[in-house]
Amino acid sequence: MDQTLLPQPLKSVCVYCGSSPTAAQKYLDLAASVGRAIAGRGWKLIYGGGGLGLMGASALAAHDSGGDVLGILPRFLETREPPPAQINTRRVDTMHERKMMMFELSDAFIVLPGGIGTLEEVVETLSWRRLGLHSKPTVFVDKTFWGPFIASLDHLVAENFAPETFKDSYALVDTAEECMRALEVAHAQSALTSVA
Repeated sequence: MDQTLLPQPLKSVCVYCGSSPTAAQKYLDLAASVGRAIAGRGWKLIYGGGGLGLMGASALAAHDSGGDVLGILPRFLETREPPPAQINTRRVDTMHERKMMMFELSDAFIVLPGGIGTLEEVVETLSWRRLGLHSKPTVFVDKTFWGPFIASLDHLVAENFAPETFKDSYALVDTAEECMRALEVAHAQSALTSVA
């Protein structure tokens, strides 16, 4: 079989999450566990570049575990969300550039607890998936936090604003290890479909 047609392994994962410095410790711990798990798989962690909140917790945990980490930070946020000195950070001019670069450099997406910015990122990613622009998997972590949002997505399907198959574009789990397994399974399935 032509080796170029074989499914490519998952190499990089984008983490969408909050940068709030007042986030509860349980969320910071979850972010750190996800960062360590990504590094443990040998995947590159792509994130929004800030050093505060869950952003900083996931990136620093991955880095401290020997992982490859890339932050992408709009210049206007450098003083508001300073990047960690030890993390490789690319500066861009706009939020649009940041989101597009994060998307293009990533094979999959992890969604940790966060605020309106996190919602903006993941909704756009899911919208593009719905439009057939990509088949990259998305996994939400923390069923309690994300349950109401997932219920809203289910409501869109129930009211016929999205097909039942839309539910296949994301998963909801509770732990870092469950997240890693869900990503591996979803990536393998999408890779096989793309070469079929």
